[in-house]
Amino acid sequence: MKLIIATIKPFKFDEVREALTEIGVRGMMVSEVKGYGIQSGHTEIYRGAEYSVNFVPKIKLEIAVPSDMAERVVETIATKARTGKIGDGKIFVLHISDALRIRTGETNEDAL
Repeated sequence: MKLIIATIKPFKFDEVREALTEIGVRGMMVSEVKGYGIQSGHTEIYRGAEYSVNFVPKIKLEIAVPSDMAERVVETIATKARTGKIGDGKIFVLHISDALRIRTGETNEDAL
């Protein structure tokens, strides 16, 4: 099993979610987060004054999938979230050693 953690631009979320549903992703956790990477934030002008935006709004997706599905999920997110501009986001893939569905007691891939 794999845990895929992706940060994407907020306006790309619906497109990514729809594409993931089409390939069989049954669930995900979604959070609104702020952060920065290489761009280290940016400056904006508001009412004639320039100010620095140090943390950029992002959407964080956390998706647990069987190992054989992970590569397809990563490719789908990367394709649908890409704008070609700085700040498109990141994807991390981690190994899951155990999973438990609290309601039923199902474990590992049955719990996904």
